[in-house]
Amino acid sequence: MVDLNIQMQTTNTGQQPTHPTPVAAARFDPRRIYTVLVLAPLLYAVIRYLPPLVFSGVVVLAGVLALFEFYRLCFSDRSQSWLIGIGLAGFAAVILGAHWPNLIVPSLLATLIAIISVPLFSRAPLEQSLRDGAMTLFGVLYLGLTLGPLSMTRLLPQGEWLIFFLLLVTWASDTGAYYVGTLYGRHRLAPTISPKKSYEGLAGGLVGAIIAAYIIRWWFLPELSALDCLVLGTLLTLTGLWGDLTESAMKRSVGIKDSGGILPGHGGMLDRLDSLLFTAPAFYYYVTMVIRLRIIE
Repeated sequence: MVDLNIQMQTTNTGQQPTHPTPVAAARFDPRRIYTVLVLAPLLYAVIRYLPPLVFSGVVVLAGVLALFEFYRLCFSDRSQSWLIGIGLAGFAAVILGAHWPNLIVPSLLATLIAIISVPLFSRAPLEQSLRDGAMTLFGVLYLGLTLGPLSMTRLLPQGEWLIFFLLLVTWASDTGAYYVGTLYGRHRLAPTISPKKSYEGLAGGLVGAIIAAYIIRWWFLPELSALDCLVLGTLLTLTGLWGDLTESAMKRSVGIKDSGGILPGHGGMLDRLDSLLFTAPAFYYYVTMVIRLRIIE
């Protein structure tokens, strides 16, 4: 998740100074490094050497975990095993629809019918049952339509390198935002949704993403122009921040900090995917519409 940290220092009387100054960052959790060292090589091997369908399987696995966390936020302590099962199956069908496009509409239709049929057999109050059904369908669309472009990107010519570009630039933006925001963040970006985010962190993420984009172009993706790198660095930073803020708003509405704890030192799967949920579709449609149009011209 993008972390544009802003630290506020108080005086001895408890009053907030007019010009806040940054304080020392929170203690670093070494489990973050261990998790990356284990997962990064596996992800690289899947993207680089295995068929696109295997990569889509990984997207389904990660998305199912994230969607389950989302449903846990929505349903709290209420048992909704039928709705959750329907939602997870519908999500998987949407992702795999990148390989079988004719599967998408029938799968969404079956998911919709199944969800709106649950209140007919539920003992819960009708209003609550219908509300839970709406949240179930929203989860399918929220994660299915945003993660689906990952599989669609992998199927493009040079798809594995495009996926690497997307992941590395998104990661560079997150990293630049985190460190610049932690060290220099003073001006709050979204105080009511995520008080630790700052404009300084946003600038750090933007610079990190653009630098990473140019390095990747020189390294293994020369088909991208210099203008593409500038636009994509900016686009992925802004959309990644947008995805982060939307997930933060959901978590804040239910009063929790992390969506889960499945990734040691990183929180939940939804926390790790929040930026990618918006950068993936933005990147896919830029590549397939803007770059392809320019090539045709």
